[in-house]
Amino acid sequence: MNTQMDYQIEKAKLEELSTVRNILEGCGLPSRDLTNDHMQHFFIVKGDTEPIGTIGLEIYNGHGLLRSLAVRSDHRGSGLGTVLVRNIESYAKKLGIDAMYLLTTTADRFFQDIGYKELSRKEIPEVVLQSDEFAQICPSSAVAMTKDLGQDERIYTDQS
Repeated sequence: MNTQMDYQIEKAKLEELSTVRNILEGCGLPSRDLTNDHMQHFFIVKGDTEPIGTIGLEIYNGHGLLRSLAVRSDHRGSGLGTVLVRNIESYAKKLGIDAMYLLTTTADRFFQDIGYKELSRKEIPEVVLQSDEFAQICPSSAVAMTKDLGQDERIYTDQS
């Protein structure tokens, strides 16, 4: 774990698609579906010398799909994952998104700790269920979670 937290969160640029893919693959997360179009709503965390994390958002008729939260193993446990989630939530709220959805196979406890709750796939809007993430990429055993951003009254530092 890196205890010195010198980093910068930036919107990903089109030419950083391979960087985002490398971060995700290094964390064992899927990346094959990502295209340049996804970079419009992706963020990269840059450390002193190299990228150390990423997070993305897909938008479906006003619903947010949080995806691709990844922090390099040598920076986990530092709070950076929470900072990234808060950043994408703040960004989503600015875009008029009131609810976030996600799938996870390993981080359900992490997301519960920051206000997400488990739900049945039957409770997820159909348009989100039709996303590649739900329909093809994540296994059916992945935990579906949501957070109502309209109910979240905490104020986050805007780093976007």
